[in-house]
Amino acid sequence: MLYSEKVMDHFRNPRNVGEIENADGVGEVGNAKCGDIMKVYLKIDNDIVSDVKFKTFGCGSAIAASSMATEMIMGKPISDVLTLTNKAVVEALDGLPAHKIHCSVLAEEAVKAAVKDYYDKNGIAYDPDKFCDGNCECCHEHDGEE
Repeated sequence: MLYSEKVMDHFRNPRNVGEIENADGVGEVGNAKCGDIMKVYLKIDNDIVSDVKFKTFGCGSAIAASSMATEMIMGKPISDVLTLTNKAVVEALDGLPAHKIHCSVLAEEAVKAAVKDYYDKNGIAYDPDKFCDGNCECCHEHDGEE
């Protein structure tokens, strides 16, 4: 499958690239197998994402997925941000090749890891089930801990 126009546009002209100094939440996820690493920075005002930036080391699909995910959460309440799914990112990009779907999964995980970091920094209680199904990066950092 060829890449959609939207994937190519977000790859060639990624939105919200960079980092936010003193970000309210930072999420970093990576997949050593494919070499993609994503870092998402959130600025949150009154429970609304007022700014979002990302840095991605990876393939074009990873960059496009990160760019699209940041566009999808900008200006949204945190509660909406937590409903972001990799499927929604893929649909917004008009599809990704099957072997690149993991890039959209990383984008979802990076966004949710940044929200989790914001909650942790601010002592905000949250339901861990909102963050993953047990197969994501955020869960593995606690493996072996009681």
